[in-house]
Amino acid sequence: MKTLDFFNLLEGNKEKSLLFEYAPGLLVGANYHITEVKHVVVDAIDCGSQADSWKETIVQLWESPKEIGKTEYMTVFKALSILKKVGAMKPYVLDAELKLEYSNSNFHTAQMFVDDYNIQGSHLIVKLAIEKTDCKAKELCGVTEEEQAKNEASCCTPGSGCC
Repeated sequence: MKTLDFFNLLEGNKEKSLLFEYAPGLLVGANYHITEVKHVVVDAIDCGSQADSWKETIVQLWESPKEIGKTEYMTVFKALSILKKVGAMKPYVLDAELKLEYSNSNFHTAQMFVDDYNIQGSHLIVKLAIEKTDCKAKELCGVTEEEQAKNEASCCTPGSGCC
């Protein structure tokens, strides 16, 4: 989801509580805070020596240990207020991909994409997903569809001739 699409989703649901589902059936605790917004420019070279660049907006969520047991989630209105304040200080690239960064004691730190959302009563639930790593230079690396199916995690294994 692009940053603008996320903002539009929030604008249309200001009166709701904002919940994040970081894994199927698992919600970020009601004690979460938006602790950082990163405006990131990625300038990369893939394993096929191809240059690429893109921009991302990364919103970090953190569960406050002082508020464990809290049951009321942040409102969309409050989240929008925080994000607008950030945008006034450092303008957003609205076509940048949006990611949410999160971890807890049972879930490793991850930058997740918005996979979907749904509305359940007074809640806007944003569903997050982790995207697996991928080789962007499959053709240059000589990775066939059959090999890719065997090892989707990475084409750049020792001896692959890729790197």
